[in-house]
Amino acid sequence: MAEKITDQLAAEVRARRMALGLTQQDLAAMAAVSERFVRFVEQGKPSIQLDSLTAVLETLGLELSLGTRTSKAAKALTNPSIGKDAPA
Repeated sequence: MAEKITDQLAAEVRARRMALGLTQQDLAAMAAVSERFVRFVEQGKPSIQLDSLTAVLETLGLELSLGTRTSKAAKALTNPSIGKDAPA
């Protein structure tokens, strides 16, 4: 099973913060977010504020990017015949 995006994000943020020698409190102060928010990000909490997340990422020199997914659901959006039953 593929790693969840929240787990990937948590690991990247934690690794970058530690590589920079910052505490969660340091990062929170620099990004103008709460220390609790930083903890939530690093724990992979699934519901976080996007504007606060981007402030944390920007502070760490990271960016969030989007790409095209290759999941069955994503393919069905571009090719409606996928996932439908074949005619009898």
